[in-house]
Amino acid sequence: MEMTGEYRLDEPRGEVWTRLFEPDVLRRCIPGCKELTQTGENSFDAKVQLKIGPVSATFAATVTICDIEAPASCRIVGKGNGGIAGFAKGDCAVTLVEEGDSTILTYRAETEIGGKIASLGSRLVQATSKKLADQFFTAFSEQSVDT
Repeated sequence: MEMTGEYRLDEPRGEVWTRLFEPDVLRRCIPGCKELTQTGENSFDAKVQLKIGPVSATFAATVTICDIEAPASCRIVGKGNGGIAGFAKGDCAVTLVEEGDSTILTYRAETEIGGKIASLGSRLVQATSKKLADQFFTAFSEQSVDT
C-alpha cells in the first residue's frame, strides 16, 4: 500500500535535516515508541506498541536511514515483527525543499504487512497506516533538536 503527504515546516531545511537523524526527536515522534536505540550511524532498533483495530502488539523493529543526499532527501526503511500479530515492512522516501525561510517536507511511503494484522482488511490497515504516518510527521514538525 502506498501513502503520501506534505508538510510545511517554518524553519530552514538544514535544521529539519538535522532532526531527521536525532534519536531523541525520533523517539518522541514515532507513535507508540517505547524504546529507540541507535545501533549505527544511521540505524536504530525500536520497540513500538501499536493497536490496529482489535489487534494490539509490541513490534521489535529495525530502522535504517539510507540513500542520503544531504540536506535534500533520504529513505527511511523499517521492518517490524509483532509475533503472532504479524509483521510490517516500510520504505519511505523523504524530500526536503527550501521555500523562503520554510521547508516543504514530502514523503512517499510503501508498506507491506502480513500475519494477523493483514487479515483485518485493507481499508482499516490503510487508514491506520495513514493515521500513524500523519501522527509521526505532525509530531516531527512540532519538535526541535533542543526539545
